[in-house]
Amino acid sequence: MAIGSLHEIVIDCSNPEALARFWQALIGGEVDVESRDWAVLDGDDEGFYFGFQRVSDAKSGKNRIRIDVEVDDLATAVDEAEQLGARKVGAVIDEDDGPIQVMVDPGGNEFCFVVA
Repeated sequence: MAIGSLHEIVIDCSNPEALARFWQALIGGEVDVESRDWAVLDGDDEGFYFGFQRVSDAKSGKNRIRIDVEVDDLATAVDEAEQLGARKVGAVIDEDDGPIQVMVDPGGNEFCFVVA
């Protein structure tokens, strides 16, 4: 028996609204800016709920958790994400299940585009 259930995934950042809107452009959902320090990306219809919380300290080091975003066309996804402020990290990784591109969002958080 589980101790609890997942409520949401929270991402620390310097600008909650801006980062929530970046992720909204990538994966959909609705942004609710609750305060200067807190925004929510509600993708209830798609099965996700992210919180974005303002913190004063800058990110340092590699993420210990990351978000994988499934896309149909890797090159198009990378190009569109870069136009939103993301950047590529390294070259495309060829896996047995399909190619992967590691990216960094405008807040410095790693995520991956994966092709199904």
